[in-house]
Amino acid sequence: MKMIKRHDFSAIITHWLVALSTFTLFFTGFVQLPVAKRYFISTLPGLSWSADYSFTLKLHYLAAVVLTFALFFHLASKIITRDFDLWPRRGDIRESYLIIKSLITKKPEPPSDKYLAEQRLAYAYMAFNFLIIVLTGMIKVYKNLPGISLNPKLVWLATTLHNISSFLLGLGIFAHLLAFILFRENRNLIPSMFTGKVSLEYAKHRHPLWLKRIKNNDNDQQERPQTFKQQIFDEG
Repeated sequence: MKMIKRHDFSAIITHWLVALSTFTLFFTGFVQLPVAKRYFISTLPGLSWSADYSFTLKLHYLAAVVLTFALFFHLASKIITRDFDLWPRRGDIRESYLIIKSLITKKPEPPSDKYLAEQRLAYAYMAFNFLIIVLTGMIKVYKNLPGISLNPKLVWLATTLHNISSFLLGLGIFAHLLAFILFRENRNLIPSMFTGKVSLEYAKHRHPLWLKRIKNNDNDQQERPQTFKQQIFDEG
């Protein structure tokens, strides 16, 4: 089977750093409510630490550092390499509607670039919530430093926005995972999260505009200067 490179190694590592640190933040933030003892989470095998507020707070901070690093690294790499394929474009809302409609009605989808329109919209949605979470999280950490006293209204606002954005991010992640469950076509992307490659046949079927860009070596569209043949791999 012929495969084509979709993500480089740094993109794969960044994706999993964001995913794992976000999951850790959700869990440690949740058990700090506190609910670990109340709902017997701490009695589960290997989770006795979840009732230790001091430990979960430190783990929460550590995950926050990892997440912040991964997000800034991702943003910097996109700007340096001028890779803006995931950034929203004009017409993405309408195109997303047409793609989802075609998936439901089993009719042909409109041709897509490297990423689907709804993937670009989801990226913007996630990025906005991550930005709010990071900024408000910094305020909450600063507030906990010795000798620091902040305006109670600012602390309340930061905490409220932090919680709301966390909830919205959780909904976005749920929708992201649900898209793989409900639509079989999306499952072809799962291997790329680990290998960075997708089936060439899948790319021809769903991302013809991306392949055309590679073949034309259109550097003005932020594609790395790599020939089409150099991105094709034989597997299996």
